[in-house]
Amino acid sequence: MTAITKTLDAPGATITYDVRPNDASTEPPLFLLGSPMGASGFPTLASYFADRTVVTYDPRGVERSTKADPATESNPDQHAEDIHRVIQAVGGPVDLFASSGGAINALALLARHPEDVRTVVAHEPPAAALLPDRDAALAANRSIAETYQQGGFGPAMAKFISIVGQRGPIPADFFAAGDPDPAMFHLPTEDDGNRTDPLLFQNMLTGPSYEPDFEALAAAKDKLVVAVGEESEGQLARRGGEAVAERLGLDTVIFPSGHGGFIGDEYGPGQGGKPAEFAARLSEVLAAHAGAAVAAGA
Repeated sequence: MTAITKTLDAPGATITYDVRPNDASTEPPLFLLGSPMGASGFPTLASYFADRTVVTYDPRGVERSTKADPATESNPDQHAEDIHRVIQAVGGPVDLFASSGGAINALALLARHPEDVRTVVAHEPPAAALLPDRDAALAANRSIAETYQQGGFGPAMAKFISIVGQRGPIPADFFAAGDPDPAMFHLPTEDDGNRTDPLLFQNMLTGPSYEPDFEALAAAKDKLVVAVGEESEGQLARRGGEAVAERLGLDTVIFPSGHGGFIGDEYGPGQGGKPAEFAARLSEVLAAHAGAAVAAGA
């Protein structure tokens, strides 16, 4: 599929999105998104859905989507309204697959604009605010953000990787032994002076601390599938997904691989997951959910 790139204006930002059209399809468009991951993380997954129109986008402040003031944070409600604008532009409702911070933004969208979607597959939202160890988890996020402001990308990303890989609750003294060495993760040790990184600044504090509107989500939960990775057991993002599902009385759906299971070679050889298996599972889940919706409405 050849992508057609478009832009739209939003308060404080210009949003860039891509449409891979299939005019012969009778299925709703499939919107694939992450946060802070932009559209560049989804070409492999999109390639498995050539039978329908596929939409991807860059969240505000990420890649091609610019912000009027890059020094401001972005939050899930802003992202939800941007996603809503894209859906209005391409024509909804859509099926929506959202991963990581994108899954938190998708929960905000579902609560605010349930009419925009037929199905939302929320894959591993790192909803730290919903966890029993929320205080320690959110404190660790604040520590990462503070390290970014003080030392830049390398030291902060090293701490982030350490948290992401942790299995089980986040200890209150997680960084008590000292900060990890960026060189261990092949990260830069010198500070480039940038303080607008989409992950370490724009979304580090606003995403994991976000508490979804569960009253609104409960009214729309028939449209929601909460997905977790088979290789992510105990990790914060999977636990966040499990916490969302528990609050709504839903079962989680297991997807192949881990947190980045849908990624191919976008970030280099050996950096991806199991995209073919992941796409097959996503296709199966979307078909089953659509079929159940039809049966319930019959």
